[in-house]
Amino acid sequence: MMQGPLVVGVADLLHHPGARRHEHLEAPLREVRVLGSWVPDDAIVSVDAVLERVSEGVVVSARTTAAWAGECRRCLGPVGGELAAEFRELFERHATEGETYPLLHEMIDLEAPVREVLMLELPLAPLCRPDCLGICPTCGVDRNERSCECPPPAVDPRWAALDALRED
Repeated sequence: MMQGPLVVGVADLLHHPGARRHEHLEAPLREVRVLGSWVPDDAIVSVDAVLERVSEGVVVSARTTAAWAGECRRCLGPVGGELAAEFRELFERHATEGETYPLLHEMIDLEAPVREVLMLELPLAPLCRPDCLGICPTCGVDRNERSCECPPPAVDPRWAALDALRED
């Protein structure tokens, strides 16, 4: 028998074609991470779902929300926010890998689709703000907090022709 915080019993739906019901679930999910951003392990992931009986199994239409955190890709300062994602997936007894999810013992587990949509919504290269100046590569000072006296990096002569195009 399946167990978990996002496992839902659907026996009532399976015995009544066309039936539907709403579910609200909350649970933490561990290790939802993409490069420089993640959903904290102790953050509550909220799922509002409508489960509907169809001839193939159960269709789940859901909206999920969670807090996220990360490091700015330029200055390495902390960043964060709120994720919101929607999905619509089919759960069936004979699931097709990569296309549908398994319906086992009149139970469905929403963890896999929730995890997938959250990972797709996480920013790959988060910024603390759009105009973040980052860290000086020479002295390491955070250029958002103060300026540094380092000379600008030397121009590579191999790229000089392209720099001339940028000025036009």
